[in-house]
Amino acid sequence: MSARDITTIEEGIRASDDQYMKGSIEEGTTFCTSAKVVLLTQKVPLYILAQLLGSILASGTLYLLFDVHKEAFFGTVPAGSNVQSLVLEFITSFLLMFVISGVATDNRSIGELAGIAIGMTILIDVLVAGPVSGASMNPARSIGPALIMHEYKGLWVYIIGPFLGTIFGGLAYNLIRFTDKPLRELTKTPSFLKSLSRRT
Repeated sequence: MSARDITTIEEGIRASDDQYMKGSIEEGTTFCTSAKVVLLTQKVPLYILAQLLGSILASGTLYLLFDVHKEAFFGTVPAGSNVQSLVLEFITSFLLMFVISGVATDNRSIGELAGIAIGMTILIDVLVAGPVSGASMNPARSIGPALIMHEYKGLWVYIIGPFLGTIFGGLAYNLIRFTDKPLRELTKTPSFLKSLSRRT
C-alpha cells in the first residue's frame, strides 16, 4: 500500500469529525476575544486534547491495520527547508482561520455558504502549500502520525506555524469588523438561499 493510499484513508477518518470541529471553531477563536477568557481556559484545553487524542488514535489504527513502512509515512514533513514550510503553514493557517471567522463565526455572514468558502480555502491551501509543507494547518494532524511512527523531522514547524497563523488570522478578522449587527438586520433578509428560492 502506497503512502498516497494511506494518506487518503487518514483524511477520510479525520473528515468524519469535521462537523464537530466546525461547531468547536467558535470556541477556539475565543483566544482572540479577551471578553471570554473563562471560556478559553475551561474548554479550549479539552478541545486541544480531543484533537490530539483523535489524531493519535486514527494514526494508530492505520498503523495497526496496514503494513506501513517507514517510507510510507502518512504524516507531514518539510519537502524544502524548515523555514519555507514554517512560512507556508503560517500563511495557510492564517487564511483558513480568517475565512472561518468570517463565514462560520460571524452572524452577519451567509451561513448556508460557509462550507463552500471553507472547503475552497482548504483546497487552495493544499494546492499551494501541499508540495512543500504538506499543508497540515493543524498541529494535531502532524503530531499523531509523528508519535506513532517516530518521525519527528521538522515537527516544530507544524506546531508553531498553524498555532501562530490561526491566532493572527482570527485577530485580523476581528480588527476589520465594522459592525456587530446581524446580517438579517442589515439586509432585512432571513436567509440568502430562501430568498433565492422565492425568486425562482
